[in-house]
Amino acid sequence: MSFSLSTFHFASIQVLSDCTIKDEMPLIVAENNGVGVHNLTPYFKLCCRDGALCALCLVIDTEINFNPENDMEDEGPSGNDEEDYSEESVRNPKASVTLCYSAASGMPTCKKVEFTVNHAALTQTNWAKFSVVINKPAGVSFSSHVTVYSSTPPHLSREVVVPSLDKVCSQAQHERVEQCRVPRLSSVINQERNQVELQFAGQNKSLLSVCIQYEQNGRCQRWNRMPIPLYSVTPCTCLQVWREEELGRSLSCPFINTDFLRKNVRQNVSVSVRRGQMSDYRTLLRWNLSAPCRLEGAVWPCLRGTTCREIKGFRQQLANSTWRQDSKGQWEITGVFAEINLHLSPCVMVKFKGMGDELGPFCLKNTGRWRWSLLVVCVTMLVCLTVLVFYLLHDVIKKWVWSWRHGGLVKLGRKRHVVLLSPPDMDDRVSESVCRLGSQLCNKGFSVCVDQWSRKEQCTLGPLPWLHSQLLQLNSRGGRVVLVLTGKALERAKEWTHRNTEVIKTKGGDKELPQLCSPYSDVFTASLGLIQADKQQGRAGERFLLVTLDSLSCDRSLPELLQGLTLFQLPSHTQALLSELTEGRTGRGAGQKTWTDMTCLCGWRAKTKGGPDQQKASYSKCAEVEETWRQSV
Repeated sequence: MSFSLSTFHFASIQVLSDCTIKDEMPLIVAENNGVGVHNLTPYFKLCCRDGALCALCLVIDTEINFNPENDMEDEGPSGNDEEDYSEESVRNPKASVTLCYSAASGMPTCKKVEFTVNHAALTQTNWAKFSVVINKPAGVSFSSHVTVYSSTPPHLSREVVVPSLDKVCSQAQHERVEQCRVPRLSSVINQERNQVELQFAGQNKSLLSVCIQYEQNGRCQRWNRMPIPLYSVTPCTCLQVWREEELGRSLSCPFINTDFLRKNVRQNVSVSVRRGQMSDYRTLLRWNLSAPCRLEGAVWPCLRGTTCREIKGFRQQLANSTWRQDSKGQWEITGVFAEINLHLSPCVMVKFKGMGDELGPFCLKNTGRWRWSLLVVCVTMLVCLTVLVFYLLHDVIKKWVWSWRHGGLVKLGRKRHVVLLSPPDMDDRVSESVCRLGSQLCNKGFSVCVDQWSRKEQCTLGPLPWLHSQLLQLNSRGGRVVLVLTGKALERAKEWTHRNTEVIKTKGGDKELPQLCSPYSDVFTASLGLIQADKQQGRAGERFLLVTLDSLSCDRSLPELLQGLTLFQLPSHTQALLSELTEGRTGRGAGQKTWTDMTCLCGWRAKTKGGPDQQKASYSKCAEVEETWRQSV
């Protein structure tokens, strides 16, 4: 922001000299130094210099007087007063006036004008005039209201309105105003491609915005695709273009005199007819017409036949004042025909001025027949949907029926909770295999808890309470406890069974078990006690499963505690295990094998002693058992 100061001369004698202007803090009142503001005249203008862009300037013409106390008392100057005033002027050679301005929503800005008074000139006049020009005043924009006032007594105040941008841009110098420099748009009709191509003179089109409207006072809708399809362009189509960071827009309607585009208006006209009812229950015929442009013409009802015969006395004219624009930019007009027998299925005809033939007829739809057709279509779709659902859910329905016939309805397709317990081995290969099995079950959608993943909880609660907490989740969510068996696990189970038998015989004279270094041995031992408790109640197979891995070798003997539990060999029986965990069947179902039925199948094929023939016979026997298992599963 910049400002300048100009002074006026009176009788060839300059009253003010050494004039300076500087910023002043708002609300700081200048001292009363014998100078008062007599009048303020603010106004705005365009400041243009040396061919550069013009800027908005605030001009404040200020009229001041000297020794205002005498003026207010309406007394002429006496010799003593003049002598006192001269003495005061000598003591204070500088005088000042503070002027302020503020927009409606901004903070005030003040300017302090300081000057030296020529005392010799005061013998001829006691007032002077100067102008303050402020270039680009802060907080002031086009069409805003500005208050200009003086903080020097008698505190005058004036209101001034900034000219609007439209008014400024209509002046001769509008090309030099930055806000008025709107982009120029030209259009080219390419009939071979059926499109209108938009061209912007000297502009980067990626920085410009375009909207399309029908009629000059229509609603403008943003258009981001260029070019424009020719079928959507009519003689009343107008275009606006602007830069996003600027306010100015250019409006052009380049297709007004393009007669061949009138057919697009005709092709985009739509008319709808429907039944209506008046307040006295008499029927009437409502019609609605929409078109890209407001058109002159007439609408009338007719009776359907070989030709649509006009019903006399009902013709209505299309008036420009009754058109309104919808959200899509189309112009609409509505009307009614009263006292018409709707049982005769009346229609509506339309004719536009200057568009040749009539349009129509547009008739009432047979709603009764349409309702019956809609009912038939809905029933057909319902039947097809039922067949499709039955086909897609065929396997689920079969399982549902099977579960109902075998002890009640179960929840199908539900992924249950699985507690995976590691064997008491210190082998890293065994731990990695157990963790890999747990990850595979997680990927299949099961809720899996592996003892190796819960060491902190086991240390806090203890092995047996932790295992009991997992069994509570099994009771509420359904699922199984899966024990991974190895040679070490079988040895541990045998020792535990032997110890438990000795405890029963000696009633407390048991021996200490050998300490195992695996951190999961206590959880495995706790599971053996729970298996024994469930076997005594005849439900061990409902909660516990056994799995073994092909790559792991173990002893083929099995303690009595684990006999009767369902066993799965992985990875060959992975699918059977997933089916068992998903369906949650209780007890031992048909076709399931236990340890005693398939010793060879477990992956713990015994190393047969003897020659090659005996080993070959042993492996052949195992192959037969394995094939029998696969067929049964």
